[in-house]
Amino acid sequence: MKSYKNRIIDKELESNMSIFGATLIVGPKWCGKTTTGLNIAKSVLRLQDPDNREEYLKTASIKPSALLKGDTPRLIDEWQDAPVLWDAVRLEVDQRQEVGQFVLTGSTTINKENIKHSGVGRIAKVKMYPMSLYESNESNGKISMANLFENEMRDITGIESELTIEDLIFAACRGGWPSALDIADNRALRIAKEYLNNICDIDISIVDGISRNPMLAKQIVRSYARNISTFAKKTVILNDIIQNTESITIKTLESYLTALSNLYVIEDVPAWSPAIRSASAIRSGDKREFTDPSIAVAAMGLTPEQLITNLNTFGFIFECLCIRDLRVYTQKLGGRLSYYHDRYGLEADAVIHLDNGKYALIEFKLGSKEIEMGASHLIELKELIIKNNEIKTEKMRVPDLLIVITGGKIAYRLDNGVLVIPIGCLKD
Repeated sequence: MKSYKNRIIDKELESNMSIFGATLIVGPKWCGKTTTGLNIAKSVLRLQDPDNREEYLKTASIKPSALLKGDTPRLIDEWQDAPVLWDAVRLEVDQRQEVGQFVLTGSTTINKENIKHSGVGRIAKVKMYPMSLYESNESNGKISMANLFENEMRDITGIESELTIEDLIFAACRGGWPSALDIADNRALRIAKEYLNNICDIDISIVDGISRNPMLAKQIVRSYARNISTFAKKTVILNDIIQNTESITIKTLESYLTALSNLYVIEDVPAWSPAIRSASAIRSGDKREFTDPSIAVAAMGLTPEQLITNLNTFGFIFECLCIRDLRVYTQKLGGRLSYYHDRYGLEADAVIHLDNGKYALIEFKLGSKEIEMGASHLIELKELIIKNNEIKTEKMRVPDLLIVITGGKIAYRLDNGVLVIPIGCLKD
């Protein structure tokens, strides 16, 4: 039996279990939710066990509380297959009046009409992503996001990443799927391909009971992948699909995209719209992203060998990899991600917002030639905020950190204060 690979959400899960009666772990299939749940569970109910599935579902329809009996914490895997269990868990938590009773996992967003109560105060929620580079032991973790926010003047100069550009390309193509980590060659890429096939052939039609065309689903994911890390509107994606396959309506496209979102396949980055420009000047649409870069790679049929000769394309995939890792790292800090972009060309590829008000402006630059340009964008945006504070009564917090995350080897601080950090050095 393989040893358990520690995940960053482990401590968050442990904390939730000491406060709430139950904790729900959500996220894409195959990202390790069940394994993490089993790591702390004393008993388990596997609703997708083919030998017992029908019996479990029948019991859930008659007496759901019977399925909750067992040593605690009790893991209820893929609970959404029997939505009635949500309210049963909530009621059981109320009756037992004890913390840490249940761990639920779910790979789809459930229709709220299928549950009677939100579970607030009883069931906490934590999101899991495919493994970050630090969790897969590829980032050395010598630079902590938490430490940077606590002491932004910390000396990082000279800290080195062991990852080459070839390593980063392979890691992005393979993805953060736990089952792929022990495969050292291109066979590891088959995990993401099978994941995508499974989503498009089966899950996209059962997530909400609406029958969908697997081939069209794959074409939509492929078009989305061609627009990864861009601000492409849905009409752009629609026109791309029409040029390559059959005619579909925007309503049909939105139905597929909603299903992919509910399956945690795609997760766009929202815009940050601070009051430093007129509302019409700041981009408000979402940035197109996947929960893992390997999904985009699989959808486009790319290989590491192809990407090493097409670094322009890899630049967009690299941004998706960085977004995935930052989501993992900042979630532990109580953070959330957005981006900033205006019609004057001023941008920050990502903005990390913490609950305590601190925030960081971040640019992603694969190569060293682009670092100065990325840093200048961040400085200009910071200066715009300072200038805005000089003329407005309501002051805005000046960014706590300015960071350029790169695919390079060495971390350092520029004279203007911008931190240059290889993704292969970061951790939570």
